[in-house]
Amino acid sequence: MPGMRNLLSTFILIAGLAGAGSNGVWAQLLEPGTQSQTPNPLTDATMKPGKVLLYDLEARFAKDVAQRGGAAFAAWFAEDGVALGNGAAPLIGRVAIAKSANWLPADYQLTWTPTDAMMGPSGDMGYTWGHYEGHSKDANGNPVVKSGRYITMWRKEPDGSWKVALDAGSNEPPGAGDCCKLPAQ
Repeated sequence: MPGMRNLLSTFILIAGLAGAGSNGVWAQLLEPGTQSQTPNPLTDATMKPGKVLLYDLEARFAKDVAQRGGAAFAAWFAEDGVALGNGAAPLIGRVAIAKSANWLPADYQLTWTPTDAMMGPSGDMGYTWGHYEGHSKDANGNPVVKSGRYITMWRKEPDGSWKVALDAGSNEPPGAGDCCKLPAQ
């Protein structure tokens, strides 16, 4: 009865995700009082287990970065991972990324929301993309917000863990287009 087992597994996964969506597992660091624009696995026809996994990885990655800052950002990268920033030289390898990602959450908050995700056919690589915001203060204590779009390439490691193989971001001016924005406050 392999077909019945697959059907049962899918049902259990969907039921579990429906419950997870109601307790904020899907939410990506939204400000208090905002509504989540996160996908609903019961109504999104493109929601498959690989996509669910990628959204879960993003949620855990974002939560860790919000709590621990740059150290957490670097820790999610593969040893040979690459970070591409707007107008900056590529950072190749977790060590180089860690040297650059040295911010504390009290000084800089990086938040992002995936717009979509796609798992590769082999199930060992996938990507997410969406909108990000970086919040900090200038020398006078005034708020500074940088926003843009990102893509994160995920790779399953030989030990079964998932790591960021490539993260790329591109700044955009505030109010640029209506695609991929974080929900209004």
